[in-house]
Amino acid sequence: MKNIISNLSKDIPASIVVFLVALPLCLGVALASGAPLMSGIISGIIGGVVVGILSKSPTSVSGPAAGLAAVVLAAINDLGSFELFLLAVVIAGVFQLIIGIAKLGFIANYIPSSVIKGLLAAIGIILILKQIPHALGVHKTVLESFSFNESNGENTFTALLSALKLISLSTVIISVLSLAILSIWNKTFLSKIKILPSSLFVVSLGVILNALFKIFIPSMALEHKHLVNIPAIDTNNIQGFIHISQFSNIVNYQVWVVAFSIAIIATLETLLNIEAVEKIDPHKRKADPNNELIAQGVGNIFSGIFGGIPITSVIVRSSVNIQSGNETKMSTILHGFLILISVLLLSPILNQIPLASLAAILLFTGYKLAKLPILKEMYNKGWDQFIPTIATTIAIILTDLLIGVMIGLAVSLFYFLRSNFRNPFTKIKNTLHIGEIIKIDLPNQVSFFNKAAIKETLSDIPENSKVLIDASHSDYIDNDVIEIIQDFKEFTAPEKNIQLNIFGLKENYKLIDHIEFINVLDKETQQKLKPTEILQFLKEGNNRFINGKWTDKHLLHQVNATSFGQNPMAVIVGCIDSRTSPELLFDADIGDLLTIRIAGNIISPEVYGSLEIAIDRLGAKLIVVKGHSSCGAIALSLKNVKDGNIGTITNKIQRAIDQCSKSNHEEYLDYVEEVTKKNVSNSINDILINSPSLRKKVENNEIGIVSAYHDISTGKVIFGEIEKIHFDKVTEQIENP
Repeated sequence: MKNIISNLSKDIPASIVVFLVALPLCLGVALASGAPLMSGIISGIIGGVVVGILSKSPTSVSGPAAGLAAVVLAAINDLGSFELFLLAVVIAGVFQLIIGIAKLGFIANYIPSSVIKGLLAAIGIILILKQIPHALGVHKTVLESFSFNESNGENTFTALLSALKLISLSTVIISVLSLAILSIWNKTFLSKIKILPSSLFVVSLGVILNALFKIFIPSMALEHKHLVNIPAIDTNNIQGFIHISQFSNIVNYQVWVVAFSIAIIATLETLLNIEAVEKIDPHKRKADPNNELIAQGVGNIFSGIFGGIPITSVIVRSSVNIQSGNETKMSTILHGFLILISVLLLSPILNQIPLASLAAILLFTGYKLAKLPILKEMYNKGWDQFIPTIATTIAIILTDLLIGVMIGLAVSLFYFLRSNFRNPFTKIKNTLHIGEIIKIDLPNQVSFFNKAAIKETLSDIPENSKVLIDASHSDYIDNDVIEIIQDFKEFTAPEKNIQLNIFGLKENYKLIDHIEFINVLDKETQQKLKPTEILQFLKEGNNRFINGKWTDKHLLHQVNATSFGQNPMAVIVGCIDSRTSPELLFDADIGDLLTIRIAGNIISPEVYGSLEIAIDRLGAKLIVVKGHSSCGAIALSLKNVKDGNIGTITNKIQRAIDQCSKSNHEEYLDYVEEVTKKNVSNSINDILINSPSLRKKVENNEIGIVSAYHDISTGKVIFGEIEKIHFDKVTEQIENP
């Protein structure tokens, strides 16, 4: 409530502008629907007040539905009376209420963005094409501004050509001045007056100019047909203007058929308009479609009871509402009250407003909806986005909103099926040392539509190939596709001597890349880390590695982010034949780890220097000395190999062999494991003995040093504890070398 009150300075002016645009449209829709003029006014009031109160959308404005005009006209004729039609409107509202309560509004989420943007562009173009006659001074009914084929036999284009022959100078002056003001408004001091929107200013200007024409140039004064025309209401006989539903005919089959048709069309129009409005809302505020359908349903129930025609969310009114700077739904509610007040009290004043002023507002709205950058944006996204947008736009212009959207959806569906048929997966050929591998990456959703393409691709694989089918990204695979892969595995591959790997048949949800931060360790975070925390990170990363749950790295972004420097958290001293790199083994990001790989993970002066650079200069907080199973250097040492310079390695490992007793182990591999771990322990001792700066940091708990044993058969790394277990011996060795 506080938010609504605080934004009244914006919502009140916006409501006035929406009211000025909505009022003639209410009359025009009723006229084109073959309904009493007052029924359009009633539905406009209910759409503003009742639907506005129930709706949670801050931008959507509801009123009589132009897209339903043809349906309403036919229904009134088929049912035989307007009162019987009103009963169908009530029932349609009940249908919408049920749809909303059943939460079926989710279908709005499946309307492609290309169709929505095509709809917006179409509405913009229609507003421009159809309001030009009003701007030039040609008298037309308001609703015909939204129908391609008009009642006089003309269409949008022929009517435009005809209008050029019937130009009214005074109307053109008002239109041109109004458009000029609207286009430069934000550059003038008047834009700072928040309670005076540009649209309200041009309407006032139109009234003043016409009054001046009457006084000084009577021949240029606008005729009555070029002004807003609100019918006068006799407040003493208000019942003569209101029609009541005939509930006694509720069992009439035809009434229910009409009601169902209205409910479906009104629901689709509302969902489309809500999606479209969200696209042009500068704040991108979302409305719950189910709540909107409930609000529309209640609105149509009230409209049918009190004599109004069907209501939907209306894109033109909503667009004007947004562009007039509204902030909350109060602008919608107030515009409904203004319609009520105007028809009761203000019709003589409002009937002085030139239609040319309203046409200028709608022309400017149309220009904003149909800006070329929107089409350029869709073009840049590819033909599968651009063609449905263009198809939707052209179809709506040449038919109507619903038919045009259906055509747009059909074109979008065509591109969807085409994409799934032609590109259901990624086929990659990699040449490795074991030969050429054909890798087939299946997408997140593998549907029945992918069946033909996958079947064709697998059948075309040549004999004696190596094939890898990767389904690790697939959340859903259709059973027919599973059968094709199964047949390929059991029959085709053996017959063609194809070696086949299939993995990843599990759920793995993915989203399109959206990088807002890069997971790179910065200096501040590095300095806050403790050795025990870093050790835990390494343990968790190793668990992810052995369970196949690697984190997404976005490596190219990390490469760029670390190109100017890195802030490692640990340095790993490992063996050259430990199979895999520490970055993979610990699921680390680029720059997290520094790696020193030397046979047998022995320690030399060069390694001491490297460790001191890592700790003293680059800020690493943990040293990990990592041995591994099946170590080639350990094996050479056990065989006493000293060829060439190999002895510089095996001589250092010999200490560990001398410290371990083979007789204590029944299995040879257990003995090798003990030697490996002892060699790691000796390397840690060497570091602490020969690097005073590192020893001091360990003693002061500024850094940690820890042993690790890597089982290469499983990928599991077993860590020792960060403690001072070596210090007594280290001190003794330093004092008595």
